[in-house]
Amino acid sequence: MDDLMPKIISLCKRRGFIFPSSEIYGGVEALWDYGPLGILLKNNIREQWLKRFVQKREDVVLIDGTVLMHPKIWEASGHLKNFSDALVECKNCHTRFRADHMESGNFVGQGKAETKNQCSQCGGKEFTSPKQFNLMFKTFLGPVEDASHATYLRPETAQSMFTNFKLVQEAMRLKIPFGIAQIGRSFRNEITTGNFTFRTREFDIAEIEYFVKPGTDEKIFEKWVDDWEKFFIDLGLKKGNLRRYEHKKESLAHYSKRTIDIEYKFPWGFAELAGIANRTDFDLSQHAKFSGQDLSYFDEAAGKRYIPYVIEPTLGIERLLLALLIEGYEEVKGGRTETTKAVKEKEAVLKLDKKIAPIKVAVLPLVKNKPELVKKAKEVFETLKAHFMCQYDETDSIGRRYRRQDEIGTPFAITIDFETLEKEDVTIRDRDTMKQERVKIKDLTGILKEKLNV
Repeated sequence: MDDLMPKIISLCKRRGFIFPSSEIYGGVEALWDYGPLGILLKNNIREQWLKRFVQKREDVVLIDGTVLMHPKIWEASGHLKNFSDALVECKNCHTRFRADHMESGNFVGQGKAETKNQCSQCGGKEFTSPKQFNLMFKTFLGPVEDASHATYLRPETAQSMFTNFKLVQEAMRLKIPFGIAQIGRSFRNEITTGNFTFRTREFDIAEIEYFVKPGTDEKIFEKWVDDWEKFFIDLGLKKGNLRRYEHKKESLAHYSKRTIDIEYKFPWGFAELAGIANRTDFDLSQHAKFSGQDLSYFDEAAGKRYIPYVIEPTLGIERLLLALLIEGYEEVKGGRTETTKAVKEKEAVLKLDKKIAPIKVAVLPLVKNKPELVKKAKEVFETLKAHFMCQYDETDSIGRRYRRQDEIGTPFAITIDFETLEKEDVTIRDRDTMKQERVKIKDLTGILKEKLNV
């Protein structure tokens, strides 16, 4: 589907998933607001991650570190020196681009006009030579804006897990191997943005720092790669749309012994969805050196101290959400009811996994001009919303309301009709099969819990 991304973007705005930030002022590049349905979807993804990797495990605990941290941390971590991209600038319109997004071999000598590329903004052919550009947003702590008060918005959540390693280990009486998990807002002043929410300047990262005994790291690394990939598949991504990319030794980050990216087949091609890195003992060693604190671990069984190695599985919540929207988007012909046979224009269905669908149940009176139906429908709605995220809708024809719910991924629609008034039962319509079944109102909550596996 060549025009898939425009359709996804349109659906997200029209149905309340994702809006351009500050749109009434013209918007801001690479910043997005998550609307009523988008934040529910995002929270459901977070909850599934927490359930899988914290709640169901005895060896991983959760923390919530601050966005602003001691500026020395970014020196110790290597971000001040290494967290940068090569930037080039069009000499005609002064638009800036990442050098690695230009064709290889373009920049020769002092950056003369020896490039096959044309500027995407003005068509210019001359670019400056590459210069390193640090991706961290700079700010100041306190009222004085000078070098001694400078710090940065975190570009990742990892560092607070390293700086809190000793405190968490001792407070929770944890033994190696164990992990510290965190989901939090991160910031990167990206040079080149695009592809909707794929590359943004403000985003949520979910990551784990899993501390292991040196020598056991390679086997544990492989296990985390498998677990990370399985999580994506269990949320609804097809295995055939995922692939693993192992970074070559010369392209590894300065701290990494080994890194594997899990890539997803986006409409523009395979691109990074998540990554798993073997960071060795770099981080704890650096923070011990710069802070003067002992961050070693005493292994009682071995009777010795050592600096643990760290396996780091990490993923971007926004990228995963976008992949799930793309994976779930389908177009069908007709009116999306089990009995409709007339061929109409194509209609969108968002086949999100029930675990992450923003609205679980829609409650729909057959018509809104019959007070007795509306009253009964609202009674059912009041009962169900105590157990599920529900939506009540009485506007337009029942067929159109079904289609609206299909488009936002609602797994089940409950219809209250005239038979309901006689028999105290309702119709449950399944989004994916369009099949309908009648159940007693008194059994409805239990049946839905079983269908939704909650």
